[in-house]
Amino acid sequence: MASIYIHVPFCKKKCLYCDFYSIGTSNKISQYPLLIEKELSLRKSFIKNEPIDTIYFGGGTPSLIGSSQINHILDCIAKTYTISVDAEITIEANPDDISAELLQGYRLSGVNRISIGIQSFIDDELRFLGRRHNAQAAEQSVNLAQKNGFENISIDLIYGLPNSSSDSWGYSLNKAFSLNIKHLSCYHLTYEEGTVFGRRLKGKKIQEVDESISTQQFDLLRELSKKNGFIHYEISNLAMEGYLSRHNCAYWQGIPYLGLGPAAHSYNGLVREWNPNSYNEWEQGIQSENTVLQSEVLDERTKFNEKLLTHLRTIWGVKISDLQNEFREVLVNQMLFCAKPLLKTGRLTLINGYLSVPPEHFFTSDGTIGNLILVED
Repeated sequence: MASIYIHVPFCKKKCLYCDFYSIGTSNKISQYPLLIEKELSLRKSFIKNEPIDTIYFGGGTPSLIGSSQINHILDCIAKTYTISVDAEITIEANPDDISAELLQGYRLSGVNRISIGIQSFIDDELRFLGRRHNAQAAEQSVNLAQKNGFENISIDLIYGLPNSSSDSWGYSLNKAFSLNIKHLSCYHLTYEEGTVFGRRLKGKKIQEVDESISTQQFDLLRELSKKNGFIHYEISNLAMEGYLSRHNCAYWQGIPYLGLGPAAHSYNGLVREWNPNSYNEWEQGIQSENTVLQSEVLDERTKFNEKLLTHLRTIWGVKISDLQNEFREVLVNQMLFCAKPLLKTGRLTLINGYLSVPPEHFFTSDGTIGNLILVED
């Protein structure tokens, strides 16, 4: 099995916190599906003849390109690979782009999952984040998706905002659950270098939320999600039973994937490749049939560390016997030695041969996992 990710880089407006590669809208949009088609033909051997189990349109803002263009790309994938009968096909969308016509077009093209970038149900917070929509449009977008045949709906929310509280975060969470969504992705606000927020933080124009409030908000997320029947299956992802994101799970399980579009990454178990963070460079490479890729051949230590990083993000953790079968004994033993103090404090558990981070400690899991990363034999 394998997955395909298509990066759609176009945005009407760059959100103040976003560090994903994007460009403004232009006449490039109309040519984009043709370039993806050509890139697909150039790179189809990267994942060989694996059946495609998940396809994901991310961004940027995929909802800025029409459903006919999405259909064109999906047709090209179907002509190149075998797509599983029950494949999960996801598209990200902004609330203010969503219309009945667009949704119906998505459904006809085969899209069966939609991820809506809501971020908050509070207007002041949406303005602070630089979002294009308001809280009313956010709620309406979910209702419209449901009315037009989408059952598998995910929404994004952001917590840890300056001046936020447990009450404000609880309001957005309760609103989300009241809409009968099936999946929720919740991210703590980060201040990435090069973003507007990163510069404002450095210039002391905004101040990070107190860590104790962040912890309270994370605990509230755990409490309300459990109350509403959601499984907290990965650091930032929660879902009803049967609605876990198969595409994201594929990443965490190390399943091969092909990334198409500028800034997209690919992985086939041996090599990691990534496209340039430049639309023009990417386009020139495609047009000249000489794709401009950077790549990294993964050595044993890198593979070992990546397996820990990805698997320990999830409730399933990593199976020790799998590590012992795949890697040298010295690497596994060194990691287990580093794990001992974390097992004593409960930040890690080892149950039935699986090493994992308990979900109640997901919020501080970066530090926990970082202590297990191997630098040298």
